[in-house]
Parts: sequence; C-alpha cells; structure tokens
Amino acid sequence: FDSSMNEEALERLNLLDDLRQAVAAGQLLLHYQPQVDLRSGALIGVEALIRWQHPQWGLVPPLRFIPAAEESRLIVPIGEWVIQQACQQAMAWQRAGVRVPQVAVNVSAIQLQYGNIEQQVLQALASSGLTEAMLELEITESALIEDHDGAQATLMALRARGVRVAMDDFGTGYSSLAYLRRFPLDKLKIDGMFVRSLDSDQDAQAVVTAIITLAQALRLDITAEGVETAEQLVMLRALGCGDVQGFLISRPMPGHEVAAYLDRTNMSMA
Repeated sequence: FDSSMNEEALERLNLLDDLRQAVAAGQLLLHYQPQVDLRSGALIGVEALIRWQHPQWGLVPPLRFIPAAEESRLIVPIGEWVIQQACQQAMAWQRAGVRVPQVAVNVSAIQLQYGNIEQQVLQALASSGLTEAMLELEITESALIEDHDGAQATLMALRARGVRVAMDDFGTGYSSLAYLRRFPLDKLKIDGMFVRSLDSDQDAQAVVTAIITLAQALRLDITAEGVETAEQLVMLRALGCGDVQGFLISRPMPGHEVAAYLDRTNMSMA
C-alpha cells in the first residue's frame, strides 16, 4: 500500500458520486461524428458520442468515466439517456430539414445484460417519433460473447422491427465467423487501430483487406473508423471500403453544428 493507491480510490469514489448526479444535473451531452460514403462523400449517418461537462473538472473524456460507469452499472441509466437523446436529436434534425439519414449509438455488454435495451429503444423511438431504420445500435464483439443468448434474442427482436445493428471494433476481439453468421448484423466497423497503421504496416493492410472482403461476401455494410490521413483514405478506397469516419472527415461536434457541417460539405462537393 502507498498513498497513491488511497488517492486513486478516493478519486474514483468522487467520480462515481458525481457521475450519479450528472444526468439529472444536465452535465452529460452528446457530440456527433459524421460517417460518409467513400465514393460520393455524402453523409450516411452520424455516431453519437457521450461527453461529460463537469462543473469543476471541465470536459471529462469518455475513457476516464465510461469504464467506471460500466463497473458500477451506472452505464445502464446513462445508456438509456444516450438512446433517448440521440433519437430526439435525430428527429429535431428531421423537423428542421437537416438531412441526417441515420444516428448510431453504442451499447455495452453491461447494458445488454442488465438493462432492458429492447424496451428502452422502443420507448425512445415512440417518444421521439423517429423511424426504426434511422437508428443503429453499435455492439462490440465482447458484448455478444458475454451474454450470447440474451443478446441474440434482443438484437433479433429489434432488427425485426427495422432497427439496424452494427458490430463495432471488428478485428480486436474474437472475430468469430460463427457470430457473424448467427447474430443479426447489418454492418461491420473496422477498428481504428488497423486503419491508423494502414500506410505503414503490411499486417494491418492484410487485416483490413480481409475484413472488407468478408463483409462484401456476407452482404454487410462496412465502415472504417479512425481515418486521419489522406493516404489512409486513398488505400481504403482502393480496397473497396464503403464508408469512413474519423478526424480527416470531421471531429465530433454538438448537434447544432451538424447543419453547418452539411452546408460546408455540400458546397465542397458542388
């Protein structure tokens, strides 16, 4: 034992105490990162990414509080809030004439195990008026493995209603072909770890090529995350990747900035 261990424990307790109040206090917010068609440059959707604007600490990065939220199961009410807010924002864009075809939200293994995701999604869609096809759930491979039967039943029920399902961070987990065959998926997302190494690592190139080929064979959409350089974009286009997202395309932005982003991109494509 040393003093740093005590300090870390106290910091975590303080973080969890504040996080419990964050939703009610209006400190959580969503930013949205565009996803674009690599061939046309057109927006195909956005991914909702959570942020925490703490009154004393400022903007707390997700990597600092999401693991604690999952360990404490606070991710269940937080995740429900994310789904509700993302659906409300998507409907607000629609009413304002801002064309955002789809919004994606991340769903963790803890949410699948301990939260009633099906009920939460259906309630968020009903209260917002958003159509099912405009919502996409991003699930990691680990989430499918930890609650295999329950996750499968939940996702099949939602997909039967028209909600889209994507496997996030593909290539970093078990990458089992059995899961691709058994689970109701619409999309694979290539983890940014491979994309960032595309122009310098032949092994990364081989992995990305294999994932794209697999997705095409299974008639799944494919999105590459973490695109940061023009060279990566050129290579992904040459490999036949369908959609991309990353800092090269746009950093995540508040919902009210999406309309201006679309105006800029439409002008650049004209």
